[in-house]
Amino acid sequence: MKTLIMHPQNKEQVIALKALAKAMKINVEMDPYDPEFIAMVKTAEKNGNYMEIDPNNVRNSLNLK
Repeated sequence: MKTLIMHPQNKEQVIALKALAKAMKINVEMDPYDPEFIAMVKTAEKNGNYMEIDPNNVRNSLNLK
């Protein structure tokens, strides 16, 4: 089954879409990230303006002593 992505423009549309999905017994998952944050991350990645962190050695990755 294909995934459907919707882009409601305001809170009222989100509420209406959730109600419709619930009435039709359709599972809804909300993206936990703000679209502005996602755009900022993608822009930084595109421009090379980011830092990779080693999860096994966070202090060293951030140059913390």
